[in-house]
Amino acid sequence: MAPKRATRSTPAATTATTSVTNAQLQAMIDQGVTAALAARDAIRSTNGEDNHNSGTGVRRNERATRECTYPDFMKCQPLNFKGTEGVVELTQWVEKMETVFRISNCSVENQIKFSTCTLLGNALTWWNSHVRTVGNDVAYAMTWTELKKKMTDKYCPRTEIKKLEVELWDLKVKGTDVIGYNQRFQELALLCVRMFPEESDKIERYVGGLPDMIHGSVVASKPKTMQEATEIATELMDKRIRTFADRQTENKRKQDNNQQQQPQNKRQNTGRAYAAGTGEKKLYGGSKPLCPKCNYHHDGSCAPKCHKCNRVGHLARDCRSPANANTANNQRASGRLGKYCL
Repeated sequence: MAPKRATRSTPAATTATTSVTNAQLQAMIDQGVTAALAARDAIRSTNGEDNHNSGTGVRRNERATRECTYPDFMKCQPLNFKGTEGVVELTQWVEKMETVFRISNCSVENQIKFSTCTLLGNALTWWNSHVRTVGNDVAYAMTWTELKKKMTDKYCPRTEIKKLEVELWDLKVKGTDVIGYNQRFQELALLCVRMFPEESDKIERYVGGLPDMIHGSVVASKPKTMQEATEIATELMDKRIRTFADRQTENKRKQDNNQQQQPQNKRQNTGRAYAAGTGEKKLYGGSKPLCPKCNYHHDGSCAPKCHKCNRVGHLARDCRSPANANTANNQRASGRLGKYCL
């Protein structure tokens, strides 16, 4: 058999094949696998057999949302509404109900059915009367927005809203109770939404009701939101209260120390007065010379001195001192005794 002429090209082909690296080979394999998976997903998607693949061939199981039932709705603890406390009660009921709708994933079709089950007392009587008037189908076909408007017209008349607006406009902090002021202001602000078209308007009204002791500091801080304004006001008032309490404690401590020192000072002052009164002699401050005879300061001759009472200024015959009277009585008594003795 004649030799093949292509023998020389065989080594060249072998050399070209072995020049492919392992990394390149792995990349070619991955590319082919990815293309095959994409083609398979496209075929299944066309046939309606979408398995929710993530692109890597791994199946993702998506959990279907379960429909909200009445027990599921009640587990979220919605508020009851009696219709006896006016605007505040209705506002709180509406806010809580909308929160329960979101948490329980309540469908739009069930919102009116489930929410009206929380009505009690006068509110329930009003709803039952409305159902009898328009019928079940019409009553339960209304939307949540329509129900809110109907209940607002019933339990929040315009006159009540005006009273709340006046209260909000005149609202101020009582004493140092900033926390109570914050709570009432936020409640009224939710009810009187038309008073504050902008957040800055609400902040200005809030700051206007703060006491003078913190008003300037809050204004200087320039709060941008209501939350920031309430936090600043509460913190400043807490500091003021602590400072006042510290001052009272310090004043009480000083007062107690003064009360303890007063008896000691009194005893010391009494000792000083006694020593000065018994041991010290008052010095003469005039300009008259000292008389060496009577040891008094005077001009001219010495004044007469009574030899009975030893006082200067009168003679013995003019002495009226009690000692002089006793001496005279004693002398008269001695004379009488001497007479009888003779």
